[in-house]
Amino acid sequence: MPPHPPYFPYPSEVANTIYNLLFCDDASAFLARSGEEPAPWQATLASALPDLQALRTLAADESQDGRIRYLAYQKLRYLGESVSSRQLFGVIIEVPLAGGLDTLAAYSDGGVRYVNQSGRISVLDDAPAMARLVQGLFAMSQPVVNAIGPWKEARRAPPERDNIRLTFLVSDGLYFGEGPMNVMQREPMAAPIIQRATELLQAVVAIGAR
Repeated sequence: MPPHPPYFPYPSEVANTIYNLLFCDDASAFLARSGEEPAPWQATLASALPDLQALRTLAADESQDGRIRYLAYQKLRYLGESVSSRQLFGVIIEVPLAGGLDTLAAYSDGGVRYVNQSGRISVLDDAPAMARLVQGLFAMSQPVVNAIGPWKEARRAPPERDNIRLTFLVSDGLYFGEGPMNVMQREPMAAPIIQRATELLQAVVAIGAR
């Protein structure tokens, strides 16, 4: 049987937890813990008797975290409901380096997560300096989403050395593209994404260095 998520590419348990949360494979990881009062969105996702209208409202709520909206669409799909296609909520870039895996994620609400190859974590929410860079990354990513289709199997293990993987969290599923870095940097649709991701990463690192 091929490997399936969660995966553990980092030496730190915290880094591995954050890494796996980026991809929204396991909705239960986002729900309230036992004894905690769930937020309204958590109650909507966790309900044993799903409220389809509440799920659709949550999926359409542009003020919500992109991952939450993706999870709402994911549950609607699981319930056999039709959903809009090719609506992009997250872009995740994985690059294996000599010291480990570098992972950068950006979401439709403007949130950014970065897990450095060392396992160091940066979390940026409501950061005005990131908004334009995230929008640029999404603008370059949408044509790729429009050109390909959702992956029908479980998320794959992190890419091999010298490859880069671009993963997209989309209303109708998880999309991805992967290839050797030196090839993807010349590929007409992938190259602009890599360039925008590099600019976003530089900004994240600069903020972390202050």
